[in-house]
Amino acid sequence: MNLVSVIIPCYNCEKYVLETVQSVLYSNYSPIEIILITDGSTDNTLKIITQLAELNPTISVYSIENSGPSKARNIAISKAKGDYILPLDGDDKIDSQYISKAIKILSTDSSIKVVYCNAEYFGEKKDSWNLPEFNLKRLALNNMIFVSAMFRKSDWEEISGFDEKMIYGIEDWDFWISMLKNGGNVFKIDFTGFYYRITNQSRTNKLFKDGKLDLMHQYLFNKHKDFFLSYLTNPLNLIHQLEITKFQLLNAKHEIELAKNELHKIKNKSFVKQYLYLSNLNKKIRKKR
Repeated sequence: MNLVSVIIPCYNCEKYVLETVQSVLYSNYSPIEIILITDGSTDNTLKIITQLAELNPTISVYSIENSGPSKARNIAISKAKGDYILPLDGDDKIDSQYISKAIKILSTDSSIKVVYCNAEYFGEKKDSWNLPEFNLKRLALNNMIFVSAMFRKSDWEEISGFDEKMIYGIEDWDFWISMLKNGGNVFKIDFTGFYYRITNQSRTNKLFKDGKLDLMHQYLFNKHKDFFLSYLTNPLNLIHQLEITKFQLLNAKHEIELAKNELHKIKNKSFVKQYLYLSNLNKKIRKKR
């Protein structure tokens, strides 16, 4: 049986990491090794994962200064003894059958580079995650493979791992483009085997709020320009449409602010204040009756 290395980078996930590790330990596949690496956590994550390693010899623990998930994954994968790699973030979960189903496909078909499955959101949002079927044209438009897909360590080595310059996010999209743009098949298992936790503090939410998404998209496009130009039939029109959408959103935001200001002015007018006072007083009198 082939050894599978499950790579779990952890950043301030003391509340969830035990649940994540347990989901791997419940797997019906063996042998598995679990490599936990804390990426500069400031909470009790390191203490918790160290205790887990002391209780289970299949678990290894490493710690680095905060450098982002790409570097954390690369360091952990470089330590991995398995021929097959499954990354898993420190607050997500997998089904007990996911690894066995994925390894069966990878070990019998050398043309397949990546295996993933259906997924669900859990936590503050509970819903199915509707992922389209893979093809390269769709990959040029958006990523449809979550980071917790299984692949060979040799393919990770071939593309020099995750890009450590992508510290703000979408590094998984870049990783799949790098691995698949020059060939290789993808297989999606028709079963729900991955569970993606949603929280207000999730990295994806922060990426949108902090305005770093545009920066990462620009870097990604410049890195894989030939790939994008091959599959986006008219990328200039796409960019133009994105600029129009951005302008429309900014304009809508401006209109909302104007409306708020006008509403504030109206509320502060003396006759409006008097009307609101009398209206509230009338409601109180009616309640007493």
